[in-house]
Amino acid sequence: MFFRLLSVVRRQRPGQGWQNRSSGRSSASAAEAHSVALPAQAQVVICGGGIMGTSVAYHLSKMGWKDIVLLEQGRLAAGSTRFCAGILSTARHLTIEQKMADYSNKLYHQLEQETGIQTEPLLSSLLRRMPDLETLEILKLVNCPETFTPDMRCIMGESPSVRGYFVLAGMNSAGLSFGGGAGRYLAEWMVHGSPSENIWELDLKRFGALQSSRTFLRHRVMEVMPLLYDLKVPRWDFQTGRQLRTSPLYDRLDAQGARWMEKHGFERPKYFVPPDKDLLALEQSKTFYKPDWFEIVESEVKCCKEAVCVIDMSSFTKFEITSTGDQALEVLQYLFSNDLDVPVGHIVHTGMLNQGGGYENDCSVARLSKRSFFMISPTDQQVHCWAWLKKHMPEDSNLLLEDVTWKYTALNLIGPRAVDVLSELSYAPMTPDHFPSLFCKEMSVGYANGIRVMSMTHTGEPGFMLYIPIEYALHVYNEVMSVGQKYGIRNAGYYALRSLRIEKFFAFWGQDLNTLTTPLECGRESRVKLEKGMDFIGRDALLQQKQNGVYKRLTMFILDDHDTDLDLWPWWGEPIYRNGQYAGKTTSSAYSYTLERHVCLGFVHNFSEDTGEEQVVTADFINRGEYEIDIAGHRFQAKAKLYPVTSLFTHKRRKEDVELSDLHGK
Repeated sequence: MFFRLLSVVRRQRPGQGWQNRSSGRSSASAAEAHSVALPAQAQVVICGGGIMGTSVAYHLSKMGWKDIVLLEQGRLAAGSTRFCAGILSTARHLTIEQKMADYSNKLYHQLEQETGIQTEPLLSSLLRRMPDLETLEILKLVNCPETFTPDMRCIMGESPSVRGYFVLAGMNSAGLSFGGGAGRYLAEWMVHGSPSENIWELDLKRFGALQSSRTFLRHRVMEVMPLLYDLKVPRWDFQTGRQLRTSPLYDRLDAQGARWMEKHGFERPKYFVPPDKDLLALEQSKTFYKPDWFEIVESEVKCCKEAVCVIDMSSFTKFEITSTGDQALEVLQYLFSNDLDVPVGHIVHTGMLNQGGGYENDCSVARLSKRSFFMISPTDQQVHCWAWLKKHMPEDSNLLLEDVTWKYTALNLIGPRAVDVLSELSYAPMTPDHFPSLFCKEMSVGYANGIRVMSMTHTGEPGFMLYIPIEYALHVYNEVMSVGQKYGIRNAGYYALRSLRIEKFFAFWGQDLNTLTTPLECGRESRVKLEKGMDFIGRDALLQQKQNGVYKRLTMFILDDHDTDLDLWPWWGEPIYRNGQYAGKTTSSAYSYTLERHVCLGFVHNFSEDTGEEQVVTADFINRGEYEIDIAGHRFQAKAKLYPVTSLFTHKRRKEDVELSDLHGK
């Protein structure tokens, strides 16, 4: 049963609380003899009286809400909750799921004390009272409906299209484990406007309309069921519901050996298998150790460093915001943390923050004209970002927001020879003097006009992003590959991109940044217009944080004593220890082919040894610590950096290593 929470109230404006509104609904209970008249209006109406619906009602009442109506078509807990086996496991793959299950476990014990009810699992209590039951045969199996989701994670949050309509559903047979925590977080969302934890991995806005196809759901759920109990290796992918959203270059890249992964339904190349490699072995390779694609990605990274590579990045979310007057600039200045009042043609890296100063989105915005802006966001931001913008933009007929993701194919030309390729194709000088960093210009590439060329690569390496109208995509790609042959061009995938961006200390939203991460906590003070006297969402929270200090800091770790060939690899989520004390966990990891070391990004906290409370984290606190990264119970020494490692440091490090090895040899 889907437990849908329908709040029939509306917010006046974000942060101004809730208003009552007449529901206009009428209903009756399943049993006419016990029918009761529904109130004409309520602060909240909850549809579904199972463990989720009752949990939300319980937590709303604890938070002070009294005008609550709970609707159930039969009797309370008569749906899938009735068939619960009493299994409550706190061992979960995701941190947020662990927190929900842990809270649920504590809540059930608390409820037992509050109400005197018995919450001991049914089977164990029966066996304790009637030991002979253990020898009985099971003569009857009971089947009951259960809800499953396309990615094995529950869905919760406010609808992106209907204000005040909240959803909590799809527990994937973990309703008892998640019931208390999920109900609490959704209640917080309704009362305070956001939950106390980052729940993006469960947010219903991670899905779009494309995942609502009945055929897609039928096939995916058949795959999901056995995977619930399967070992999840790093970088695994679903096999059903694939090739749903593809770039116009999909067939061309697939024929050249592209291996694919899926993000928000969009196929993206991981890497390209050379003709001499065993494709089947690579597809079946599953390991927590050094993967079989290591050398393939190494060659792609090397090409990005020394020649030029092409990565199809068409899946990125792309919006255009335009107005007839100055409305677009005025609205965006309030919605974004960085200053967008820049000359036409300039690109601004900026965040879209919430009231707490946390990242709702991390994006790049190019000013196409005085009244037009082009916004580039992560792939999985398509629904979330659209909903956030629509929620905060005024209903002005002179202001237009358009999703143009499908209109443009995006090619990332990375490497020192990218400038040569593009110069030859455009018959225009592309040197930094003529085309400076973070600049955008419409150009001709080959026979195609209207190509938006941007001097950035999302990796820190030199190169350009090309946003190409889809009808020109194949032509431009063929021209780039043809001209690029003399410069050593080749295709590359997202695994190479990941390695490059992590060694450059580039944080990505959804992995390193989330709704509870502020720019001051990840070294992005320069991307915030705090000193310009302009108001924007999150400004007050950042000013207060600047005065009080931050309680966590994004840090880069370079593993020292880790053997890439023999040791388990770090992937993400590994504990970080400072001077032997737990200090946080990694958010993303990759092998740096430049540093010849594993690099991890993660947040360092300063927990009091006496109370466990969080204390201010300073640069001096980071630099004075001795660090270890725990990989499956084995701790590896790591050097902590607050800034990316420069090429000078890299060359110096390699020289010192050679000299040290020579000394040991003597």
